Amino acid sequence: MAKKKKGKTKLRREQELRAKKQEKLKFLAEMEPKKMMMYPLVVFIVALIILAVHFPPLGIDLKGGVVVTAYGVSANPDQLEKWLSDQLGVQVNVESFKSVEGVTGIRVYAPAGTDPLRIIGLLKEKYPNAKYTHSEVQPTFGELARKQGIKAITFAFIAMAVVVFLFFRNPVSSLAIIFSAFSDMVIAVAAMGIFRIQLTTATIAALLMLIGYTVDSNILLTTKLTKRKEDTIEEAYLSAVSTGFTMSTTTLGALFMLWLISTSPTIDNIAIVLIFGLLADFMNTWVFNAGVLRWYLTKRGVKA
Repeated sequence: MAKKKKGKTKLRREQELRAKKQEKLKFLAEMEPKKMMMYPLVVFIVALIILAVHFPPLGIDLKGGVVVTAYGVSANPDQLEKWLSDQLGVQVNVESFKSVEGVTGIRVYAPAGTDPLRIIGLLKEKYPNAKYTHSEVQPTFGELARKQGIKAITFAFIAMAVVVFLFFRNPVSSLAIIFSAFSDMVIAVAAMGIFRIQLTTATIAALLMLIGYTVDSNILLTTKLTKRKEDTIEEAYLSAVSTGFTMSTTTLGALFMLWLISTSPTIDNIAIVLIFGLLADFMNTWVFNAGVLRWYLTKRGVKA
């Protein structure tokens, strides 16, 4: 009897928390569908303009180049970058890092054709006791990796679109999901351009992961509204958005902690790209896609 009473109390608390969360998000359900569609479209167009002006720089693995790593070096990356660029006569990029074991160091990224031994020679003038390694990616291999990355994203999008159409068999809801996923990617890449985050094989992998996550949230919303058990569209939407926000915020929290504690620039870039995309997904799923579905269902005469 005590267990049964405890279970009922727990259920009641969960229902109260859910009701409070839905009350906070009710303003979204009360927004006009046309406005819900318009605002994300404006952001999408702005993101396209940003991409045309500030496309993210390509990483060494996509355009070719030289990477020199110095271990046991603690230096100001900006100052060292300026000094090396002046000495070599080409623009180089320098970033510092710290390994999990606490080893500090720097990485120097130089254009293809730069002699890595010359870079090491210059660095030895300042840091004679450091340990050095270097690697080189030819431009032809970089171009091949770039083409493969574009092909992977294209095929992933086509496969996702086919599955969505087969599942919903409705062009309006299916196209809304596909556009939302595409807009998430565009906004994430535009943010990379603003913050000068390099487009690499690692960040391409992050964009591929983003497709899967955004489709999940959009399918949750579309299923809730088109196959709902609730009496009205508003009730179904509030139920979906409550669950979706919980999913998204917990994922964002995990990604933020990963970015915060990571000592690897590659992991940092993957985490930050996913954060950009998931923030965009809040808008594209729960505002744009919701607006499309509400407008479509209302046109069909479904009770709002």
